Amino acid sequence: MVKKEIFGKTKSGQEIYRYWLENEKGMRAGVINYGAILVNLFVPDKEGKVKDVVLGYDTLEPYFENGGFFGATVGPNANRVGGAAFTVDGQLCRLDKNDGENNLHSHKELGYHKRIWSASEKEDGVTFFLEDEDGSMGFPGNKKVWVTYILTQENELKIKYEAESDKNTVINMTNHTYFNLAGQGSGSVCDHILTLKAGAYTPVVSGAIPTGEVKSVAGTPFDFTEAKKIGADIDADNKQLSLTGGYDHNWVIDGADGTLREFAVVEEPVSGREMRAYTDLPGVQFYAGNGVEKQAGKEGAEYGPRGGLCLETQYFPDTPNKPEFPSAIFGPERKYESMTVYRFGLCK
Repeated sequence: MVKKEIFGKTKSGQEIYRYWLENEKGMRAGVINYGAILVNLFVPDKEGKVKDVVLGYDTLEPYFENGGFFGATVGPNANRVGGAAFTVDGQLCRLDKNDGENNLHSHKELGYHKRIWSASEKEDGVTFFLEDEDGSMGFPGNKKVWVTYILTQENELKIKYEAESDKNTVINMTNHTYFNLAGQGSGSVCDHILTLKAGAYTPVVSGAIPTGEVKSVAGTPFDFTEAKKIGADIDADNKQLSLTGGYDHNWVIDGADGTLREFAVVEEPVSGREMRAYTDLPGVQFYAGNGVEKQAGKEGAEYGPRGGLCLETQYFPDTPNKPEFPSAIFGPERKYESMTVYRFGLCK
């Protein structure tokens, strides 16, 4: 079931709508056509009490800034591109240098998280659509992009991405939601218990640009192949962690072959909430929210560092400059399609 309401107006006076997706088990998701942003996600706990488990804002205006990308659909390219440039089909493409000398999340003002999308309601969800012209933000190709949110009766939030381009270009989209299964505004997620079905990760240099290596997590703080608290090793004496102030790296999903597979389990023992995450993509950026600035969130909550965790499904960071990484080049001969699913239940 989908309900629609006005969420606010842009600076130019255009109305923005929130679409409420609801199922019969007490879950509700609120998504808006500004940035195709996930604003709310209400999930029952072990006692049946429902809380919003994603960070965000009560009104539209803070999303005009949204420096932390709360709930955002990031595109056309998520994560970092070293030197803010890449070459495709012999064409040098220069991007905005918005993260030191590098590019982060395409463009902080012109990226898809700041666009107004058209919306079409479905029985159990909503599809957002936009068109992006050749050369926009430095990316080749006239692009058509669809993002569909679906809430199922199995307590799954499904996010489907599709894109077409008339030129080869980089398309590597993600959702940047910050989860706190104790409830948004409940403080640190360091006591959440995480399992990642990923035996390797991609180490980085300064600026969080991957070296091109794929290294085993065995014997390092990056080993979440067995369930452990996020905070157990997050402040360990480790060069990789010091470069990013905690976890903010790409993990290589075990056995990734383009089919949907479970890659993560997050448990919050006090509430009893559990989230299982699935994707058909090869990587996931696990970000522990180290850089979340202190600010006011929803319902008077106070946010700060490590107040939410992100599991951003993706092709690897800087993949257009790393031919050894899985390719995120899409165009006339290769349509972009991907699916990410967050499934909620109770801890066993």
